[in-house]
Amino acid sequence: MTARTAEQRWLAWQSIDTGRLLLLGVAGLLVAVALARVAVGIMAPDDAIAFGLFIAFGELLRLALPGGREAAPIAMSAALAYALTLRIANPPLGQKLTHTSALQVVAVAALGMALGALPHVAAGRPAGVTGMSARLLAVAFVAFAFRPLADDRFLLSSQAVTFVVMAVLATLAWLLETVIAAVIRADDLRARYSVTLADELRVQWRLGLAVGVSAIISVFGAEVMGLAELAVFAGPLLVIQLAFRRYAGIRATYLQTVRALAQVTEVGGYVESGHSRRVGKLALAVGRELGMSEPDLLNLEYAALMHDIGQLSLVEPIPGGATVHVSALDQRRIAEFGAEVISHTGVLDTVADLVRCQWLPARGGVREPPLGSRVIRAVNSFDDLVGGSADRDRMTAALDRLRMTAGTDYDPGVVAALATVTGRLPVHRL
Repeated sequence: MTARTAEQRWLAWQSIDTGRLLLLGVAGLLVAVALARVAVGIMAPDDAIAFGLFIAFGELLRLALPGGREAAPIAMSAALAYALTLRIANPPLGQKLTHTSALQVVAVAALGMALGALPHVAAGRPAGVTGMSARLLAVAFVAFAFRPLADDRFLLSSQAVTFVVMAVLATLAWLLETVIAAVIRADDLRARYSVTLADELRVQWRLGLAVGVSAIISVFGAEVMGLAELAVFAGPLLVIQLAFRRYAGIRATYLQTVRALAQVTEVGGYVESGHSRRVGKLALAVGRELGMSEPDLLNLEYAALMHDIGQLSLVEPIPGGATVHVSALDQRRIAEFGAEVISHTGVLDTVADLVRCQWLPARGGVREPPLGSRVIRAVNSFDDLVGGSADRDRMTAALDRLRMTAGTDYDPGVVAALATVTGRLPVHRL
């Protein structure tokens, strides 16, 4: 038993992708050096404790974004503010200059993030080490770039110059965190890096702007209000965070509703159990292989899950629900009825169009179907022929059958991507 457990741990360690392993290694080394330096003595301990607790509070309120992302805007804003702080009001003594070193900023940020992650671990949720490492490297970059400038007389004498420098560094920190997140996401999803980077920039820029602005306002507010301003300026970020959380909740509800609707055909005996789920997962993998953007992938997932909803119009179910074996006229009737049902939601018009066009051949039809429809057509036919089997010979035979009519019935590029995806992992593990 012990030998098997050790082997499982070793296999799990080997399964970590290179990008994540490098990120964790660099972040761990940086934290070790910072903690060793801080162990000698903490400068301005009151400030360090206040900012550390505020970072921990922000990490505790970590936000789950659409697409399996995570963000901690309050923690990131507090950490950036600590790295950029020049003066802190200290009544009745007036203002005091901070002499915080970059390593102390790293140590306080790391300890604060770790403290805030403990309740998540205690509740059985992931610790979020990857996300914390990315945020920590971004904060470390700002600290090491800005702290040497903190004693520059020109920087201290001009608020305009100070603001510009802070804005540039906050932007670069956001860009660094986004680039790292895109690298990790590309490894996790086996997607193209250019696509994941574009998706990350599109999803994160609003939140990044709010974090940067809040951090800079906190820095200037500390000069007037002292550490009490941390609580004051957390309010706007809390409101923004609640808005993002509500959006993520709505999207999750949509997906749960779509999945429940997709199971109607399985419960009614129109298709095999697990067919819609397999088509949805495989369509997503093929879409990523083709470089589709995240909004297009979301619509593709919805359409793939509900692609057979039109079979409810049939008087007699198709044997096994395999529409690949029925006539083009029947495929069209099923697709149009399914699209009509989906369009009644009033918010999934694009999804309805993808379902409506899934019966069309890739070339030579009444119109050229969208890429998502071509993906669904090929993936659905593949699953109709293979089902839940992981037999490689059966999968190869199915792909060969699709290749025979590639260029007319099926898109050659989609079939090639399907072959790549299914050759990488068994369908049930996608």
